[in-house]
Amino acid sequence: MRKLPFLIVAGSFTAVVAAGAGAWHFFGPAAAQTAAKAKSDKGELTTASIDTRASKPGASAEPAPRVQAVATAPIAAPTPPPAVEKRPTIAKPVCNNPNALGVSRTVQIDTTGGPGLGMSQYRDYDFLQPGEVVLTFDDGPWPVTTPAVLAALSAQCVQAVFFPIGKHATWHPAVLKQVIAAGHSVGTHTWSHQNLASKTPQEARDEIERGISAITLMAGQPLSPFFRFPQLRQNADLKAYLAERNIAAFSIDIDSEDFRIHNAGKLVASVMEKLKKKGKGIILMHDLHKWSAAAVPDLLAQLKAGGYKVVHIRAKDTLPTIASYDAAIAAELQPVKTSNARPISNVIQTVD
Repeated sequence: MRKLPFLIVAGSFTAVVAAGAGAWHFFGPAAAQTAAKAKSDKGELTTASIDTRASKPGASAEPAPRVQAVATAPIAAPTPPPAVEKRPTIAKPVCNNPNALGVSRTVQIDTTGGPGLGMSQYRDYDFLQPGEVVLTFDDGPWPVTTPAVLAALSAQCVQAVFFPIGKHATWHPAVLKQVIAAGHSVGTHTWSHQNLASKTPQEARDEIERGISAITLMAGQPLSPFFRFPQLRQNADLKAYLAERNIAAFSIDIDSEDFRIHNAGKLVASVMEKLKKKGKGIILMHDLHKWSAAAVPDLLAQLKAGGYKVVHIRAKDTLPTIASYDAAIAAELQPVKTSNARPISNVIQTVD
């Protein structure tokens, strides 16, 4: 990816430690260390490192989330009126396609206590009915590919949940705002997509919070308190931290494996085959891959043909940021002024 000087992560961050040894062969000299980590994390799912998927540009009990269908008609306010919910700003797009797949229902998640969603890792809240799917996209925002995904979703009047990366949001804030303007839910996916389970507690929290602050700043509005662990790697302490912050952890049910399947047709066939076996679920894709973006129109068509229904997930409340991380991100985004710069008149002169 392009390296922008002002985006270099503070010295407290260590180099990316790849997870899931034996799942991918390209993690280099850290193989011995990651093999030990993989053994300790046996049973966790992984989806691969961001470095292998993107071209670089320059068990404690949880309170049950109230998962409910959103009312389609306004409800008369009681007296006295209830407190206003801190609900994320989500546009309701107009559907001009009478034959569209559309959204079958919208559910609202109360993220108090950090519930986990996605039966691959969390078994408490099985809220999807047979034939229902949730579309999710990780690792954006990205030029060309994210807008292509948005166009495909819009054509079928479908809404999804996006989990962008903090760095990517600072590189492409306009694309992020397109996602929000289209009415999709936007959560977070850390600052730089590192394996948090391999980090110290403070390093992991920094990755989480820097991502939240960066994406919120670039979005220009509060986000949904939704989070997905990079590579789906987590531990009890990290899950507990999300619970403290009232952030829902999203896992998956169906992995498109678009980090390794680089053909749109094969990608769609793989997803539909897995969906046929499971019957429902949260589908994971990545909106920074061109083959993934190319696959979305056909995937939506096949979902419609197969009688599947799309469920959109939104949050009851918004996600507050932490001021110190906001300030740190804002400072990093400012142009660098060096102390040894010469007077402007000695460097820049009008000659004509």
